[in-house]
Amino acid sequence: MDRTIEPPAPAPGVSPALRRLVGVIMLGALAVQLDATMTNVAIHTLLREFDATLSTVQWVGTGYLLAMTAMIPLTGWAADRFGTRTLWTLSLAGFLLGSLLSGLAWSAGSLIAFRVVQGAGGGMLVPLAQTILARAAGPDRLGRVMAAIGVPAMLGPVLGPVLGGLIVDDLGWRWIFFVNLPVGLAGLLLARRVVPADRPATAAPLDLTGLALLPPGCAAVVYGLAEAGRHGRFDAPAVLVAVALGGVLLAGFAGHALRTRREPLIDLRLLADRTFAACAAVVFLSGVALFGAIILLPLYQQQVRGASALAAGLLLAPQGVGMAIGLVAAGRLTDRIGPRPIVLVGLVVAAAGTLTYTQVAADTAQPVLAAALLVSGAGMGATVVPVLASPYRGLSPAAIPRATSAIRIFQQLGGAFGGAVLAVVLQRQLAGQADAAERAAAFGATFWWVLGFTLLGVLPALLLPATRAPRPGAGSA
Repeated sequence: MDRTIEPPAPAPGVSPALRRLVGVIMLGALAVQLDATMTNVAIHTLLREFDATLSTVQWVGTGYLLAMTAMIPLTGWAADRFGTRTLWTLSLAGFLLGSLLSGLAWSAGSLIAFRVVQGAGGGMLVPLAQTILARAAGPDRLGRVMAAIGVPAMLGPVLGPVLGGLIVDDLGWRWIFFVNLPVGLAGLLLARRVVPADRPATAAPLDLTGLALLPPGCAAVVYGLAEAGRHGRFDAPAVLVAVALGGVLLAGFAGHALRTRREPLIDLRLLADRTFAACAAVVFLSGVALFGAIILLPLYQQQVRGASALAAGLLLAPQGVGMAIGLVAAGRLTDRIGPRPIVLVGLVVAAAGTLTYTQVAADTAQPVLAAALLVSGAGMGATVVPVLASPYRGLSPAAIPRATSAIRIFQQLGGAFGGAVLAVVLQRQLAGQADAAERAAAFGATFWWVLGFTLLGVLPALLLPATRAPRPGAGSA
């Protein structure tokens, strides 16, 4: 796929209609991302409430994650088949139904089942959000629009534990789910007025072979990685079986997608484009670094500094502020210059902030840690915008939904892989470490892995275009 290189040009402004669309879409996307992590702080409360074992209650989060992961590959085909506005409405309604039922759950088993319903509804919302906004923005405003959609994707995991802790302490665990209802209902009502009505495309027949291979393959890999993080080892039988099964299914899908004459569930031929492949690799590696660090940071504050869960969550706030700064700055730059310099600078800045945590001690000053979080957050925020925007500039509007599903899969798998690897590394580093100084050294050693994954992203980033290369094709609001 050829890309015509053009010099930087002033980017057109964002229209009021597009601003309203971004606001409405973010309502649903942010609720989904927040709910993925808010329940983590309620685990101990749920153990007492339902008199259940930890292995059972952990499925409240795992079931939600697996349902979300399984639905992502279907998004592209479903958007073509039903239209993006109709699918957005149905998905958000499903998420709200799951939220309501979860808040009314009477046992651990019922809560897990309703969380699966919630995850199935919410799984399509984030890739749908990217699809709707990419089509509406057009190539000249993609950077600023992808910066907006990066807010729920990146800030959700940071803010979720904080909001979850406040809600559980003040209102009770059921309100973690009930709080979605007014926000989601507002999103549903506004969507009918603000989200553009699109006529369903002449969708290709559903790729049934791909459906049997890709969603369960992704879910099996994510489950295996979650189990690795839980057990602190990759050689546990449950981990080996799940990852091996997932790997076989994904390999089977790859062979099928490259041979079939019909349109596959996800078109792997997109990876033949250098920019798309480089963006997918950076998305995966940044997901490893970001979501892995989000696990380590509150644990350090709790296990080394003795902070409560809520206090540990609040201490992550500088990272959220940094991400917001990086998202806004990179959004404007992405609409004017090529992605390579922005991503490279973002990765270097993120690595500089992470370097501080490799030297962390039990008594490192909190202002120093906050400044490091601010810097690393700004770097990650700057990195994500160009790699979310650049793939769309080489695609027709009809190809956007399936491309979005592919990018979202890489992001989901990167987060799961990062969480698993760093949990295993940390558990081994903490083995036999009794006092706070030794535990701090264990965290410092683990943060070298975060730094390594961040710097590894430089390699695919070098393959990104150095100058902006827009292509016509997307509409505007």
